[in-house]
Amino acid sequence: MLGIWGAHAQTYLFCLMAVTTAVFALPIFLAPLRWAKWFGWVIPEQTDLAVYFGRCLGAFILIVELLMLQAAVNGTGLVFTFQVLLAVAAFMIVVHVWGALLRIQPVSETLEIGMYSGLALLTILFYPVQG
Repeated sequence: MLGIWGAHAQTYLFCLMAVTTAVFALPIFLAPLRWAKWFGWVIPEQTDLAVYFGRCLGAFILIVELLMLQAAVNGTGLVFTFQVLLAVAAFMIVVHVWGALLRIQPVSETLEIGMYSGLALLTILFYPVQG
């Protein structure tokens, strides 16, 4: 199963990078509270800390987006980028399961368990097998 679509690894990264940049990285980085409202969060009046954390998270997502873009365009760091994507998926599954178990997040966040599980599966299927 590992890497059965590995020949298309760079195309997968390019498509994934384009979608996640548009839907997650740039909106979280540029307008974290507006993005949070789109996903069902109720925002209190004091929002400075939430904006700060949102921009920090958005900045790190943009780093992953740049890794994907570089690997998709010229193949540099292809295996490393896939390892990063698997780590992101694994940690984000834990974060969202935790929030779901504690019932402290909107349903859209709980649904992301499926999204990150799907991302992990696709990343495994597109994993660039050496040799």
